[in-house]
Amino acid sequence: MTYFNKFACCLVTYGHTRSVICDVQRNNYYLIPNSLYTLLTEEFPNFSIEEIFENYGKENEKYLKDYLNFLLANEIGFIDDQIIKELIPLHLHYKVAEPISNMIIDVSTESFFLEDSVQIAKFIDANRVKQLQIRCYDVIDLNMFSTFLNNLSDTTLKGIEIILPYTIKSENRLVSKNIIKSNDKITKLIYFGCNEGKQDKYLNRIILYVEDKIINKKNCGLVSSNYFNSNLETYTLSNNHNSCLYKKISIDSEGNIRNCPSMPQSFGNIKDTHLEDALSQPEFKKYWNLTKDSIDVCKDCEFRYICTDCRAYTERTHTDSEGLDTSKPLKCGYNPYLGEWEEWSTNPLKEKAIHYYGMQDLVKA
Repeated sequence: MTYFNKFACCLVTYGHTRSVICDVQRNNYYLIPNSLYTLLTEEFPNFSIEEIFENYGKENEKYLKDYLNFLLANEIGFIDDQIIKELIPLHLHYKVAEPISNMIIDVSTESFFLEDSVQIAKFIDANRVKQLQIRCYDVIDLNMFSTFLNNLSDTTLKGIEIILPYTIKSENRLVSKNIIKSNDKITKLIYFGCNEGKQDKYLNRIILYVEDKIINKKNCGLVSSNYFNSNLETYTLSNNHNSCLYKKISIDSEGNIRNCPSMPQSFGNIKDTHLEDALSQPEFKKYWNLTKDSIDVCKDCEFRYICTDCRAYTERTHTDSEGLDTSKPLKCGYNPYLGEWEEWSTNPLKEKAIHYYGMQDLVKA
């Protein structure tokens, strides 16, 4: 007798139309029919391959052989003469020691707080923040910006990602080198509004050039397979918490403190409110534990544990008993009931929400 043993790092997610195998060790995912999901979760763990072939009959023999060949070719598991008990399933708990794990700061020419980064640096250290994303929507004072970055160089941050308009690069050819040299924790620079997409490096830091035109914070929240991440951290985070808002704090370009810059609710302004005081407000964390399993449509989607959620821009169709918006993200064009993608902005069912958020110009762009 022979048995198929699935590797513990290959996690299977059921969807309405099809399922997904996520290899969280290699950060890969594979689309599979739901019949293979049944084999992986119910049949292979309990019966030998011979018993399964006999039970399914001659008419399904070819499909079973194709499934096994697929699983073995992609190293989803292996065949042995027994079910290996030592292949202990992965625990899907998600535990982060830091009170805040990531932070977003939006910057514009009007961002007064660039002149004083002391409060921000103290907050980062006190909460052991590891990741920071800085988004600039227009041309800013580069000298002030470099000073701001330099003041964050001795904090607990492990990585800083910066998004800039390509016009800055066009006006100053040395801008990338100067910014990267200002802080050794910068891991990536992203320039938007470029003529073509490409990738470069300087001092082993990634410099990306993308064609996307980012107008303002309303560009946030796009759901795309390009942004899927099937590593263990993302998979476990999405199983237990909100994949976008959990342990996040943000400062918008006007200094308002929010869970995300695009979220409507503000918890004070940094000019007169300490970040700690904003964080301590009960409402600040209200979406932190809202998983995709509780969101309309998403709960039936095979991609729900490798996809990033958005609560700032939704279809505004569902609310739960606690008053939380549990509607599908507005900028998702995937239909799990058909297994098909479409352009989200042209869907007539989303037109009302697009007008509500004032995204008409953004959609046209």
